[in-house]
Amino acid sequence: MAAKSGFSLHVTIFIDPLNVAEFFKHFRLTYENVIAEPECTFFEVYQSPENPGELRWVENWSASVKWFQEHQMTKEYYKPYFEATEPLFVKPRQFQIYNRMEGYFYTG
Repeated sequence: MAAKSGFSLHVTIFIDPLNVAEFFKHFRLTYENVIAEPECTFFEVYQSPENPGELRWVENWSASVKWFQEHQMTKEYYKPYFEATEPLFVKPRQFQIYNRMEGYFYTG
């Protein structure tokens, strides 16, 4: 059964299309660590068909944003990921946070 509260984090990054494979070499381990977290209930990655260097992912969490900032984002496995991937960005990364609307969610 899906959690009744939580939030959704939408992240968009912009990298040179020639660096997409390099980005994913560093992304994979962090992705695997994040999806192993019990509070992470959903994680999907998307690529723009018009701009292959524009990547977006959606993470759903069964915890509060405060918990996420204080406990999740401080995990050690993020540090090497940020160090390796941030130099690949051609524009600043974008974050959007959405709160779950009770009564309007479904997971199959």
